[in-house]
Amino acid sequence: MEIWRWVFIGILFLSDFVVKIEPFKLGRSQPTERISGSAGDVLEDDPVGRLKVFVYELPSKYNKKILQKDQRCLNHMFAAEIYMHRFLLSSPVRTLNPEEADWFYTPVYTTCDLTPNGLPLPFKSPRMMRSAIQLISSNWPYWNRTEGADHFFLVPHDFGACFHYQEEKAIERGILPLLQRATLVQTFGQRNHVCLKEGSIIIPPYAPPQKMQTHLIPEKTPRSIFVYFRGLFYDVGNDPEGGYYARGARAAVWENFKDNPLFDISTEHPTTYYEDMQRAVFCLCPLGWAPWSPRLVEAVIFGCIPVIIADDIVLPFADAIPWEEIGVFVDEKDVPNLDTILTSIPPEVILRKQRLLANPSMKQAMLFPQPAQPGDAFHQVLNGLARKLPHDKSVYFKPGERVLNWTAGPVGDLKPW
Repeated sequence: MEIWRWVFIGILFLSDFVVKIEPFKLGRSQPTERISGSAGDVLEDDPVGRLKVFVYELPSKYNKKILQKDQRCLNHMFAAEIYMHRFLLSSPVRTLNPEEADWFYTPVYTTCDLTPNGLPLPFKSPRMMRSAIQLISSNWPYWNRTEGADHFFLVPHDFGACFHYQEEKAIERGILPLLQRATLVQTFGQRNHVCLKEGSIIIPPYAPPQKMQTHLIPEKTPRSIFVYFRGLFYDVGNDPEGGYYARGARAAVWENFKDNPLFDISTEHPTTYYEDMQRAVFCLCPLGWAPWSPRLVEAVIFGCIPVIIADDIVLPFADAIPWEEIGVFVDEKDVPNLDTILTSIPPEVILRKQRLLANPSMKQAMLFPQPAQPGDAFHQVLNGLARKLPHDKSVYFKPGERVLNWTAGPVGDLKPW
């Protein structure tokens, strides 16, 4: 405890120099550090002129009509599929001539079927996606040339194109067979997992930029909270016996540190949540039912060093954002030692992570702003697609050649949508 106390005092002393970040606009007085090497260069790439995307015009029942029924879809963490569609319609990379397209995009809003408390129901999503693919394969020749190898789809569900919010059932389902050759743009990322196929582009979940902007506090406010977390530690309703939710990692945080003065942790979600993150040095980003959450975005935007507790997680735009340099990774089994791990980090290392977090390009890459801005998450997706070009000649089929099995998958998925 004595060591913790002196470390905390040291952090408070240094907090006068700790960076306070204003998203989208960085004051000259704020110390920043550019990402060194290729990562920083990749983050600032401009995709315009490097690829052309053809956007299929689908009947509105696949997108706009769904949104009209429930406007909440515009603000939940899965909303990237909606904003990506809107962005592409007016993007300079869009082409109206499919013959010159490098990539084809099918705008299907598979997460916009919400429960009363705002959670997406994925049960209709496989049939909806199959229906859209059947439509484009019947009305245009481009899907059949490659069976989707030059197509990309946004699938921001908990477990991507496995289309289930419970991991066991997601694993049992696997990725929708018709998407096996397509490039998937998804929030879910975990190494060696059946719901992450090779070549997928991992994106951040949607967090409302304007809302975060309104909660900024004075940039020289000291970071007086050492470790901060708000959220569930147990999910009694869905995991009554405990141990399955978050693989026990969140429960371990609570059991070990609920009375630790360095840890400001609670299930309560105060109105000052965003302000509190700006007062914290470290923000816990543990897995829940899935390894990802909006906390990661919020931590980066507010300059709070993300403490990532999710074994084998694949993070957003990992080829462009140096997560090892800006965050702290803690194995799930080491959660009981979290206090020792964090208090052992030298102050100069903490300050460097904060300077990197203050880099505006880092923040921009985590957001889907309206309107789009250079270097934002939209552009990072396009950068990822551009880096996959040109397509290998082997992805193009001879006339009549087929690989995908259109009748594979659960029987329920084969019903008309």
